[in-house]
This record gives sequence, structure tokens and C-alpha cells, in this order.
Amino acid sequence: MKIKLPDQTGRKVDYLLTGIPLPLTVLPPNPARVVYSAAHVVADPFTATDPSGQAAVDWDRTLAFRRYLAGLGLGIAEAMDTAQRGMGLDWPRSLELIRRTRAELPDALIGNGCGTDQLDPRDASSIDQVTGAYLEQAEAIQAVGGRLILMASRALVQVAKTPGEYRKVYRTVLSRCDQPVILHWLGEMFDPALAGYWGSRDFDAALETVLAIIEENLSKIDGIKISLLDKDKEIVLRRRLPAGVRMYTGDDFNYPELIQGDDRGFSHALLGIFDPLAVAAAHAVNKLGEGDVAAFRATLDPTVPLARLIFRAPTQYYKTGVVFLAWLNGFQDHFVMLNGAQAMRPLPYFTGIFRLADGCGLLRDPDLAVSRMNILLALYGA
Repeated sequence: MKIKLPDQTGRKVDYLLTGIPLPLTVLPPNPARVVYSAAHVVADPFTATDPSGQAAVDWDRTLAFRRYLAGLGLGIAEAMDTAQRGMGLDWPRSLELIRRTRAELPDALIGNGCGTDQLDPRDASSIDQVTGAYLEQAEAIQAVGGRLILMASRALVQVAKTPGEYRKVYRTVLSRCDQPVILHWLGEMFDPALAGYWGSRDFDAALETVLAIIEENLSKIDGIKISLLDKDKEIVLRRRLPAGVRMYTGDDFNYPELIQGDDRGFSHALLGIFDPLAVAAAHAVNKLGEGDVAAFRATLDPTVPLARLIFRAPTQYYKTGVVFLAWLNGFQDHFVMLNGAQAMRPLPYFTGIFRLADGCGLLRDPDLAVSRMNILLALYGA
């Protein structure tokens, strides 16, 4: 099968599809690694709401995609930044998403993003105010039986002046959590407003603050997700975690080797890239559980160039690539995103994703993918 794709000069050349769609594999109940896919939401393209206004979500398609993830045996990280949390999806819609997913999939492994995004960082004046915002969300999520992923707070980084203030906020919030939570260390490449989180721009100093928070609240911590796109920093933290505290990789550049691990430990996964790579993630981790490390790496290693393209700088726009692949693969009928985010990448980004996804076997219906790629090319006048 061929399609004419523009090269870097805009000249259209033949591209021959070569990929074979990966087989659907379901993870067993106790897989070799805990795997969460941070799932996107599907926008409602027929709303009269402006993209900059209140989020309009296609709930049927959004929940259908979550059923697909759960059907592969993957956990779901709900209402995270992959779902445009804080970048189109506000707190009221996030809570509605959490409620709907919980009702739709009561037996699935689901962690829910808990933050402070109902509080405008410009209006934040004290750490007590930020603590109150965290607690409001924590209590609402726990009221519907949800488990928490404690997200980094844009408001907190505005008002906290010392590591001790971070420790105080987390201590108070964690004391009110009814189940162990996953902490989230989100780097500024994902959200520039989080620069200096944990009270320092220096990694080593921030690391000590994070470890102190974990040690002080050990019974309340399931694990920590670190999203710094730096495998060495993740490994440093992983090796210093107390026994029983999981490392969840958020490194969308180096996930195969981090999940595989070494003789001193390994990382579980909580990844935005495991939304478009869900079928590959399930297949690979199943092979890892069978002891077939070679097959695990043979499945995931070829996906890394695709992930690096999707998450290229400016990284906060990676969600555009995630939803583009969801559209190509038929999980939604349009390429429209909350906040108009489908316009945040240039055409060569999309053609590159198409080529790499094909090579990895991630176009589950090549005929459909070609048809939709041609629609996008026509839109761009290519």
C-alpha cells in the first residue's frame, strides 16, 4: 500500500507501508510490571463552545477508549496532563471524567489526578490556600472511591519558598488520603510553570526533599512517577526509594530500559506514550513476564523514535501527537482537540509520526490510516 507524503521540501514522494499490525495481547492479573496508560480525552467537535472556553468532551468515545485500555489489562491514569488537564480540561470536567470512568470500569486499576487547578496560580497567596485546594480535590475523588495520583501544583510553586513548606503541604494532604497515593514529579519540559518545584532548581536538592516527604509519609505512598526525561536521574531516585515504594517511570524517551531494569531494580510505568502504544505495551510486558526479555525489547525499542518525535520540544504539546494517532487508528472520528491543540504541531510532525507508527506496527487498520492521512494532507494543501 502506498501514499504520497511530502518530504521536508514539500515535494510529494511515494511512501510504501511496510508495517504489520501488532497482535492484541491481554496482560494477566499480576503482570511483571504495573502499567498505567495516561489516557487522552476525545473532544466533542459539534459543540458551539469556543476552543478557549469550557471543555466539551465526547463522553461516549472517551469512555470507549478507556474500555479498550482496560481490555488490554492496562491500568488507567485518569485526568492527567495527557487528558489536557490544566490545558483545556478544568477541574469540574476532570472530576466528571473521574466519576464516569469509575462508574464505567469499577474493577479496573485506575489512578486519578489530584491537583490544585481550581486555584489560579495568580490568585494563590499562601501554602494553606494551596493545601485547601489539594484537599478539596482529594476529598471529591475519594468520595467516589477513587485512588489518587498527587499531581504537582502550579500554585504551590508560586507560594512555597522553602523545601520545608513543600513538606508541610504534602504532609497535611497525605494525612487525609484513605489509600496510598502515587506522587508525581513533573519536569518543566512538560510544564514550564513547574520550574523550581520541590523548592529548588537543583536536582540533588529537590531529590532530598522528595525523599524526605516519602520517608515522613511512608504508609501513605504507593510510589512516585518521575517525568524528567532523564533516565539517570530516575535511576538515582529509584535506588534510594524505601523498600515497598514503587518507581513509576514517566520517561517517554527511555522507557524500555527503565522498565526492564537492572540487577538493582526496575521501574513500573505510568506513561502518556502508553496511550498510543497501548497494544505494544501490553504485548511487551506480557513477554517480559514470560522471561522473554529479547521479545520485550524487540517490541518496545522500535517505538522509541516515535515516542521521541511525539514528545519533542516544546514537550507540552505532545498530546497533539497522541490524539493524532488515536484518530488514525479509528478511536475517534475527527482530529479535533480541547483548546484547539490539534494546531500546535506542523505538518512534517504528523507525516513523521505516520511513517514511524507504520514501521512499529501501530497502525491497526492501514487502509483507514491512509485514508485519514490523506484527509489531513488535503487540509494542509499538500
